[in-house]
Amino acid sequence: MDSIWRYTWEAQSHIPTLRLMLFPINKTLDPSLQCHNLTVQLHPSHSFLILTCSTLSLRVPLPAVLVDADSPVTFRPLSDHIQVKLLLLLPVDHPILSTLSIAAETPTPQVSVPLVLESDVKKLSSEGEVNFYCRKCAFKLTKDPLRNFVEMPSVNWREVADNWFGACCCSFGGISEKLVMRYVNSHTCAPGLCLLSSTSVTLCKDDLVECNFPEGCAQQECSSLEDDNLGDECVSEEGARNSGLNQERTLACADAGEVIHAFDENSRLAHPENKKLSVNFGCEVAENRSDHDDFFNSSPDSNDTEDVIQTHSCCAHITSNLGDENNDHHLFGTGRQELLPTKTMEIQENQKSLLNGFLEDVFMARLSNLSKDIDWHEFTCPQCMSLLGAYPCCEGHSPVDGGVRLFKSYISTCVPVGGSGDMFSQYTVDRMFANQLTECANDESSFRFVIRDLTSKSPVLQIILLNPDTWSCSGSCSSTEEKDPVPKLQLRPIIKVLFSDCNTAAESELRMIEEWATKNSAENIFMLTLQIQELVRSLMSAKDMYPPSCASLQGLILSSVQR
Repeated sequence: MDSIWRYTWEAQSHIPTLRLMLFPINKTLDPSLQCHNLTVQLHPSHSFLILTCSTLSLRVPLPAVLVDADSPVTFRPLSDHIQVKLLLLLPVDHPILSTLSIAAETPTPQVSVPLVLESDVKKLSSEGEVNFYCRKCAFKLTKDPLRNFVEMPSVNWREVADNWFGACCCSFGGISEKLVMRYVNSHTCAPGLCLLSSTSVTLCKDDLVECNFPEGCAQQECSSLEDDNLGDECVSEEGARNSGLNQERTLACADAGEVIHAFDENSRLAHPENKKLSVNFGCEVAENRSDHDDFFNSSPDSNDTEDVIQTHSCCAHITSNLGDENNDHHLFGTGRQELLPTKTMEIQENQKSLLNGFLEDVFMARLSNLSKDIDWHEFTCPQCMSLLGAYPCCEGHSPVDGGVRLFKSYISTCVPVGGSGDMFSQYTVDRMFANQLTECANDESSFRFVIRDLTSKSPVLQIILLNPDTWSCSGSCSSTEEKDPVPKLQLRPIIKVLFSDCNTAAESELRMIEEWATKNSAENIFMLTLQIQELVRSLMSAKDMYPPSCASLQGLILSSVQR
């Protein structure tokens, strides 16, 4: 019998069972007919299994697990593979295993746990200064070391702010609006500043070497965005008021000229010193306060103005009061404090896109984070032309916000690339995709996805998430006669998926995919072309881990992605 056999060990989180699938490379072999008198024994060292029959003698290495030696080994030959099951003392993801010597002896312990996506702001800040390099050719991408690192908030940051503080001025909406404005102004691309998300770093284009962009959106507004632009001058007070209302819809309902809350034990209210504050949207808007004079005159205690807050009627306003960083602490202070003069804050056109979530992380973009006014262009290494990230633009010009997103899976923080000092060495496209896909499944309660090209919006991959908590490893068996040392195996966390490559699908097949997506409420995910190509190659390679009888289901191919 052909001696070339492959094995795949597999276990589920929280279940103390380890399953082995052993199958021949020669697909014409039938173990159920040819493996007579099959026996399976666990070697006393618990480092490998020995399978023998009349025509077969194999040695299968065992991963680093705690096998229950008192429990019998169960097995059965099937039409295209042999299935073996072992009982474990502890599930493979039990925390105690990470402290045992069997886990420490494995060659690559860093891949034995799932990748945790985080901003890495603490790691980078602790280094003092950091340069970024292309992972493929080690080309230095940054002109000078970066020292300022800022963590980007979650994608739903504005919704969280509204839920926490309230979206209306009568529900402390002034605080929410101040947070929104603080976000917009502090998370704007600037030279020397590195913005960090869980999957990418955003650098100012001026900090990158040999990167020349055509002048365009960074200096002039896109024509598709100019409809809402207020211009540099106000033609009339009425026009300014109408424009202010348009901007107000974007910012949500908040007053705030005079609504400033200061909380303390005595429930005393701070009295604002400046009574006419506005957001400058390209022109100054005078605030009419005549409608509120009766309210001020009828104050229950007009002699003690320090204990009275002068408040506009709810939501009946044109402009918004937003403080700067020096007086934000009054929102959470515990005593009566005088407000420092506030400065007007201006929302630029590119900041509106940021405010609406259109300039968020685009490693795996969802429909809610895309805009017809914003195009995403691939950013490649100036030396080897490999993909590094993407940047937002309109009408094919330079980055609309002046920033370029570099994906952590394509860059390194040191040379040699992948060395012990590389903070991004654990980031790969597969692991980042698996984490993001699982997160999306949890958020949307959907396990069906259509991966679409970010440019053409056409479907490229059809994916069903089968199991997000699987542990597996695979390789080739050796004969019991071989004297080579038994390799040390390590189970790796994976997600099991069913997929279909739609890249070469006919028009009729694409229509069927669209109908399938609509019928099953599949979630749409948008990725760059080169990313999708790399992901497809990985899925096609991983499908060889399974025997033919397990390789497909309902026309979709079974595969896995490391997480």
